[in-house]
Amino acid sequence: MLVKVYSGAICGAVAQLITIEVHISRGVRYHIVGLPDVAVRESLQRIESALVSAGFRMPRQKIVVNLAPAYIRKEGSAFDLPIALGILAASKQLDPTLLDDLLFFGELSLAGDLLPVRGVLPTTLLARELGISGAVVPEANAEEAAIVQSVAVYGLSGLKETVSFLKNKTNKPKEIFQGHTPGILPSRGMDFSDVRGQEMPKRALEIAAAGGHNVLLFGPPGSGKTMLARLLPTILPPLSHQELLETTQIYSIAGKLMTARPVLSSRPFRAPHHTISPIALAGGGPYPYPGEISLAHNGVLFMDELPEFKRSVLEVLRQPLESRSMTVTRAKISAEFPADFMLVASMNPCPCGYLNHPSKSCICGPREIRQYLGKVSGPLLDRIDMHIEVAPLSFDELNAGRAQENSKMVQERVVLARAVQRKRFGTKPGNTSCNAQMDHHQLSMHSVIGQEGRELLRMAMERLSISARAYNRILKVARTIADLDGSDQIDVPHLAEAIQYRSLDWNQWVA
Repeated sequence: MLVKVYSGAICGAVAQLITIEVHISRGVRYHIVGLPDVAVRESLQRIESALVSAGFRMPRQKIVVNLAPAYIRKEGSAFDLPIALGILAASKQLDPTLLDDLLFFGELSLAGDLLPVRGVLPTTLLARELGISGAVVPEANAEEAAIVQSVAVYGLSGLKETVSFLKNKTNKPKEIFQGHTPGILPSRGMDFSDVRGQEMPKRALEIAAAGGHNVLLFGPPGSGKTMLARLLPTILPPLSHQELLETTQIYSIAGKLMTARPVLSSRPFRAPHHTISPIALAGGGPYPYPGEISLAHNGVLFMDELPEFKRSVLEVLRQPLESRSMTVTRAKISAEFPADFMLVASMNPCPCGYLNHPSKSCICGPREIRQYLGKVSGPLLDRIDMHIEVAPLSFDELNAGRAQENSKMVQERVVLARAVQRKRFGTKPGNTSCNAQMDHHQLSMHSVIGQEGRELLRMAMERLSISARAYNRILKVARTIADLDGSDQIDVPHLAEAIQYRSLDWNQWVA
């Protein structure tokens, strides 16, 4: 007897439909085909024990399990449940029609319990895309899958309970999760009001958050660069439902969702150590998984002490900063992961950190400084919209009693500016969502400047040796400043402030 059960396999950032065909005939051997990995080939041993523990019998006949299509690599233990149900249906212990219009996903323990697996969210999204009405998943993965609307999610605890549910769907043993969206998680406990002084860097971060711009913070040790960077997520707009789906999907594929936090409802903040490898940053492996770049999607990638990273690691950033995606190619497969993130980097002005410090002397020679700064290539710097100096604070600034704006107040202005940009670019999926993403045509259309502004930019390009890419970055930042100011046009003050955040000329700085 031949039975078909439906599941999904993770291919890059999405899931593809897998049809599990189970055929039982005369004989005594078990076969599983369709390009399975070791974990899938071992599943029959787990399934046999789970069936017996749940009160069913394992047929002593020839069982052939085919995972179609055969050209897609199947890996992991998530096919245990659909294979077990297929064996029960093929051996007439379960009505095959009960498996219709459902997608199954889950690992079985030897006792027949359903264990959590990764990749449940993209598999549930696949069910919605194909018009499948329901998805049966482990109970621990139910909340993760339930953020997908239009698909009924059945979170069950074991094989026996799953069979009971299929036989009597009118008496569901567990709650059916339907399009549930958890609330926004509270902030990490840090707030903009905790920062004393540093008005210019805080203003620059507000602009960066409003327009989605990349930022480089440079200054001496102890000036607050790392703290400012870690505060950036507290002023970014809350995740939209679509962004929540995209972000949680990546973490589900990477197996980084926690049981206590199955839905990533706050923007990610990734801060890899400078010893990270290019593969760990970009993503990879024999069958690629997301790296730090993709894990920062819809959030912030913070690279502290930028020159300490290997040159090969830094050059990995160049392509995703332009394309907002990360393509990982291996001999057997090519996978594309989303990578729409804000890059925030920090660095010292020299190896000792005290170049141009108001009270401490630098002990570095010109050659050492040039070698240190040369670790960050010009093309990478061109892709960073804003270069912000973070100066050391004096005693009076640290002890000033002035009230500081909190993150919520700044975030409100950022949200208003992002709303202006959504109205400008549209809200359809795939559209430009913020000023930093404008292409050349959009930049020409939405960043018109007057004669005085053109003269100011001409002077800046001549004096600061600004490249064409940096010129476009200035216009994008100026457009964001105008949005925060509530202005439809880019005026000279907006351009002047944008140039101020781009005025880092390395040769002059070193001299």
